[in-house]
Amino acid sequence: MIEAHELTKRYGSKVAVDHLTFTVRPGIVTGFLGPNGAGKSTTMRLILGLDRPTSGSVTVDGLPYAQHRDPLKVAGALLEARAVHTSRSAYNHLLALAVTHGIRRSRVDEVIDFVGLDQVARKRAGAFSLGMGQRLGIASAILADPSNLLLDEPVNGLDPEGILWIRTTLRELADEGRTVLVSSHLMSEMALTAEHLIVIGRGRLMADMPTQELIARSSGQVVVVASPDAARLREALAGPDVTVTDAGPDRFEVRGLAAGAVGAIAARVGAVLHELTPQQASLEEAFMTMTRDEVEYHSHPIPPETAGGAPDRSAA
Repeated sequence: MIEAHELTKRYGSKVAVDHLTFTVRPGIVTGFLGPNGAGKSTTMRLILGLDRPTSGSVTVDGLPYAQHRDPLKVAGALLEARAVHTSRSAYNHLLALAVTHGIRRSRVDEVIDFVGLDQVARKRAGAFSLGMGQRLGIASAILADPSNLLLDEPVNGLDPEGILWIRTTLRELADEGRTVLVSSHLMSEMALTAEHLIVIGRGRLMADMPTQELIARSSGQVVVVASPDAARLREALAGPDVTVTDAGPDRFEVRGLAAGAVGAIAARVGAVLHELTPQQASLEEAFMTMTRDEVEYHSHPIPPETAGGAPDRSAA
């Protein structure tokens, strides 16, 4: 279990992590989300003792990570897939970790086989593709069979088969009772993998709740209705807190009423229903709505060229 209490980190005048309090529990995959610059990587470094907090505290299985006698057996991490001596083979990289942490040598072969690097285990890690580097990073993280895992963008560079493998692996590791914290910018993948989400923006906690609850809160009540009696049903649905919007012939969207309420009103007025579908936002939509004011860099439309099709260079 990972527990942070009022965790704060400042670099000069910049506040990277701002009084974060959260608990990452064992047995589920927890997604760690936030825009670029939100403080996710800094928080992970604080958890692992790679940075010291300005104030507050964070523990892993009840102690600061650096105070554990066998830290690699407490928490395994993938923060940077390329953090490997490029002249070393994948096998020797893992063997060095094993020997220095009292891990049996046969475990090296087990994790190499598990992550699918058995065909390239004796090749220089510097020649690995990004996806192969990610697999080696994950092998390093699980080498000591830790009770906690922290993975920063683990699917970066993986092909569809690799992404599916990571998703399945994370769930299996959590099902074994481990604490699994995963940071990613791939919202579609997080929606499929993470059961719980911690969302931060500009170093502050924005959400700490089950994935489906976060999506539901951001969706509001939108119901798609299709009926040959659309005009009569729309009139019956009208109310001060209800908005009805056209969505096509005999089709409209209702905001402010749950699907059950719409169905009850349709039954009361004798309107035939061809469709009655509650709509739910995607995790990406929910995330964008929640963090729109926390983004560090905002894009803008490309300015149009001047008349005549050539850029205006008069100020050059």
